[in-house]
Amino acid sequence: MSKKHNFSAGPCILPQEVFEKSAEAIVDFNGIGLSLLEISHRSKDFVPVMEEARAIVKRLMKLGDDYEVLYLGGGASLQFVMVPFNLMKANNGRAAYLDTGTWAAGAIKEGKKLGTVDIVGSSKEEQYSFIPKDYNVGAEYDYFHCTSNNTIYGTQMKTFPNVDTLMVCDMSSDIFSRQLDFNQFDLIYAGAQKNMGPAGSTLVVVKKEILGKTGRDIPSYLDYSLHIAKDSMYNTPPVFPVYASLLTLQHLERNGGIAAAEQRNNAKAKLLYSEIDRNPLFETFCREEDRSVMNISFKLLDESKKEQFEKSWKEAGINGLNGHRSLGGYRASIYNALPIESVQILVDVMKNLA
Repeated sequence: MSKKHNFSAGPCILPQEVFEKSAEAIVDFNGIGLSLLEISHRSKDFVPVMEEARAIVKRLMKLGDDYEVLYLGGGASLQFVMVPFNLMKANNGRAAYLDTGTWAAGAIKEGKKLGTVDIVGSSKEEQYSFIPKDYNVGAEYDYFHCTSNNTIYGTQMKTFPNVDTLMVCDMSSDIFSRQLDFNQFDLIYAGAQKNMGPAGSTLVVVKKEILGKTGRDIPSYLDYSLHIAKDSMYNTPPVFPVYASLLTLQHLERNGGIAAAEQRNNAKAKLLYSEIDRNPLFETFCREEDRSVMNISFKLLDESKKEQFEKSWKEAGINGLNGHRSLGGYRASIYNALPIESVQILVDVMKNLA
């Protein structure tokens, strides 16, 4: 069976080389006669994997020793809780959040359980069709939280505000896809299953000096400082996802790093958005200036052609194009590993429909 064109939003496409090397490791890891799935996470065979998986993140992001890198379980949703536990003051804690979509709203919900959350900007009333930009965040807040890319609605922050407090960003769906000054962030987190590995691991990048200042008694597993002290092995880490993430990041590094990935991603997005704008049968859900380069959410304007369109893209070997259930329509997730040839196949189907 030929490989499908995988536009799934996550878990998503990864480089073919990563699948092959991961499969080899499951059978026999590095020729040791044991599977990666059965060796100790503290063995001489796996410890170097964790060390390099952490080190490569700092290389790609151009970060210094003032930052630490962790691989944790629980998904980005656990970070909705860990962030306020570690950064919101125990007494009269207050944080600013930008509400740009479903996952931002999830972070807001959890933050409210530990202190005061002020929503400094929101596009909820307009179906999250844009990124709010007219807001200020002062020093009265313990931190500012934003979501860089919104997978469901297809919006993306193109710039980040200057704030007078700590900057926290959920980069789950566009991490390593574009060049940013990562030093402007005090804490970054991302579920791995979009751009950097399979589901089961969450990346946390945190500036060490911001920790331990809340006055809270933090549950052990939720304490970043404890995970740092244990070299991201406070408990058994998600061994296989960490290894697959390392392979993915090594592939990225060998192929020009983030700068080259950004060029490829921009070319893919331009190809698909140009067809949506040209084709009278389609339109996006969001404002043009806030369009995501990772998740392109769009709708078919002529419902009478729905059956024909869906039959055509499935026959073309396209997978994962249906939109999120909360929005409908269609969603093409064009993460780092998706080749431009797959995007061209989708564009051809859209042209033929018109």
